[in-house]
Parts: sequence; structure tokens; C-alpha cells
Amino acid sequence: MKYRDVMRWMGHRRWFIWTATQLAPLDAKVVRRSGGRFGILGNYGLPQCLVTTEGRKSGQLRTVTLLYGKLGDDVILVGSNFGQSHHPAWALNLEANPRALLSIGGEEQEMVSRPVTDPQVREEIWQLMADMWPAYNLYRGTAGREIKIFALTPAGDRSPTGPHH
Repeated sequence: MKYRDVMRWMGHRRWFIWTATQLAPLDAKVVRRSGGRFGILGNYGLPQCLVTTEGRKSGQLRTVTLLYGKLGDDVILVGSNFGQSHHPAWALNLEANPRALLSIGGEEQEMVSRPVTDPQVREEIWQLMADMWPAYNLYRGTAGREIKIFALTPAGDRSPTGPHH
């Protein structure tokens, strides 16, 4: 069994969910310092990125580690928050200010996000992301809310492709 498969299995376990939420701030620091080579979910066949947003209340920059997907030229982020009943702060920050800094493998790029609201596109994205991280289906069932999905496009790109609202 590959480490990626073990991680995907653990994603369904309550102890893993609790541990991951507790280690999330440390994980972002480890990923940044290692140039994306190390992290809780990184470098095991699961695509991981750092997303830096501006705090909607504090105005301070906040960085989190997230799994991401690709659909066309867009980078896809899912605000599952490990199935918790509240939205993750980064998703609320993106709603307040759609600009973000995305770092993949140590390469940083300014991005602009938009919420994905079209039901058909959301389902297509959901299947793509759940194929990568099956625990998303568990989170979808336990969150008790509609999980936010964002498509990010490079900030200099005037004509974004992929999913639209």
C-alpha cells in the first residue's frame, strides 16, 4: 500500500481530522520552509499548496496549506474545513477579497478567485476532488452546510477559463 493510499484512508478518521486541524498552522510553516517538499499531506501523491489571503477582519496576511485540483487553467480549492459546521477562515477571506497568493512547490503566483456556484460545475469539481481525496464525501455529509468551492486564475489573466459562476 502506498503512503498516498494510507493518507487517503486516514482522512476519514476522526482522530486524523482533529490532529490535522490542530497542526494546520504548523503545517503551513513547514511547507513554506521546505519549499513545498514536506507537510502533513504533501509530497505523497496529494497535490498541496499554500494559500495566503488577507484577513477580512484583521487585514493581516494568513497562510494555510490546502489540497488543490486543476480544471483547465484554474486551480480549484474546496472549503471543506474537514467537515466542520463552519466555513474555513480562508474561504471567508476570499469572499471578502478575491486576491490571494498561491504557492505550489515553492513557486508563488498572484491569483484572483471566484466562487463556483453553478450546480453542474460544482458536481464536476466535486467528483474530481473526491477522486483525489475521498474523505471530501464524508466532509460533505457531516458539515451541515454547502461547502464553498473556489476557482483561482492568475491575477494577470484577463479572460479566465474553466468553471464560471
